[in-house]
Amino acid sequence: MFEKILIANRGEIALRIQRACREMGIKTVAVHSEADADAKYVKLADESVCIGPAASALSYLNVPAIISAAELTDAEAIHPGYGFLSENADFAERIESSGFVFIGPRAETIRLMGDKVSAKDAMKASGVPCVPGSDGALPDDPEEIRRIAKSVGYPIIIKAAGGGGGRGMRVVHTEGALLNAVAMTQAEAQSAFGNPVVYMERYLQKPRHIEIQILADEHGNAIHLGERDCSMQRRHQKILEEAPAPGLDSKLRDKIGERCAAACRKIGYRGAGTFEFLYEDGEFFFIEMNTRVQVEHPVTELITGVDIVQEQIHIAAGEPLRYKQKDIVFRGHALECRINAEHPYTFVPSPGRITAYHAPGGPGIRVDSHVYQNYFVPPHYDSMIGKLLAHGATREQAIARMRTALMETIIEGVNVNIPLHQDLMEDTNFIQGGTSIHYLEQKLAKPTHS
Repeated sequence: MFEKILIANRGEIALRIQRACREMGIKTVAVHSEADADAKYVKLADESVCIGPAASALSYLNVPAIISAAELTDAEAIHPGYGFLSENADFAERIESSGFVFIGPRAETIRLMGDKVSAKDAMKASGVPCVPGSDGALPDDPEEIRRIAKSVGYPIIIKAAGGGGGRGMRVVHTEGALLNAVAMTQAEAQSAFGNPVVYMERYLQKPRHIEIQILADEHGNAIHLGERDCSMQRRHQKILEEAPAPGLDSKLRDKIGERCAAACRKIGYRGAGTFEFLYEDGEFFFIEMNTRVQVEHPVTELITGVDIVQEQIHIAAGEPLRYKQKDIVFRGHALECRINAEHPYTFVPSPGRITAYHAPGGPGIRVDSHVYQNYFVPPHYDSMIGKLLAHGATREQAIARMRTALMETIIEGVNVNIPLHQDLMEDTNFIQGGTSIHYLEQKLAKPTHS
C-alpha cells in the first residue's frame, strides 16, 4: 500500500480523498492555487504545495507543477478526483512515465472511453445497449448524412465525439435543419475540444438519466454497485441524485449491471467508473462512460456500505477487488443535493465570504463540504460548495430527512440554491419518482419563480 498520496484537486473532493487516506493510514499532499491557500483540506494535509495563481490553467491544470510537487514531497501516487485533469489521458501517461501511480484507469482506456464514437463501438462489441444512430462518425457526403438521419428517424441529436459537460450537442427535428446543424456542431466541436468529429443518435423524448457504478481491478475482476438516478438536471448539469432509481425493477438492474461489469472485463478496465445511460420505456441506451469517481458517488456508498475512494486506492496499489458481486447488498434509499453558491433560480454564481455556517445533523445525514464560517468562496472555480446527503430505510424516509436537513442548513453571506432543493422535496412529481431529464427545465420555465 502507498505511504503518501498527492491529491491533484480542490474543494470537497480533495477533503473526501484526504479522509479516505487518513482512515487507511496514508499521508496526504494537498496541492493548491494561491486562491485556495486557506482551504480546510490544505491545513489538514500532512504537506501542502502551492502550484500557481488562482486561474485553473495556471494551477490545477498545470501538469508540470503537479508532477514537480509529487517529486518534491516524495509522493508515490496521484489521485485526480473529478473534473480538472481526472479524465485527461496525457496527464495519466505523464504521471506513470514520471514514476508515479495514477489512481484511475490506464491512459489508453481513458482515450478509448473519452471519445464518444470509440466508446460506443467498444460498448456495442461488449453487448451493452446503445442509442440507435450513425455507425461511428458522420461522413462528409450530405446525401449520406440525410440517408442516415432518415434511417435513424427524427428527432435526432448531433453530438461531438470529444464533447462533454453538455457542450457540443444539437437537436434536429426536420431534414431542412439537418446539414446546418451538423456544420455548426462540427465548428463548435473543433473550437471547444480540438476535434471536429460528430456523430448522430436518435433523440429520446422523455428519457431518465440512470447510471451504473462499477469497480474493476487489473486482475480481470469487475462488479457493479447498482444504479443512480441523475435525471434532475439543468443544461445537462446534475442538481440532485438518488440511489436506487425509483421504480426500476431489481432484475433489470442486475442484468444491465452485469453487462457493464462484463464490458469492463472485456476492455481491461481498472478502477472506479460509471456507465451513463438514457432510460426510456424499460430500455437502457448507453451514452458515455466516466473514467473517474463521480460527484454523486456518496449515494452509492450510503446504500452499499462500500467506500468507493478507498477501493480506488486499493485497486491502484495492484490489489484484487475486495468484494465479489454476492457481497453487494443494497440497503434503503439515499438522496444527494448539490449545494452551490449561486442564485437558486437564475443560477448566477455568488462568490464571496460565508458569514454564518451551520451544517445539519441527525440520523442518516452526511455532509461533504470544505467550507466553514468566514471561508471565502473564490470566483475562479465551479460554484459547488458541498453535498448534502440523506439516507433512509425507504425513499419516503430519505426525502423526509432531506427536508429537515435542508431546513437546518445555514449558509449566509452568499446566495445558495437550498430554496430550489426545498422546492423539489415538496414537488409532487419528484415525490412520485421517475421524472425525465427535461423535467427541471420545464418546471423552471413556469413563471412562478423569481
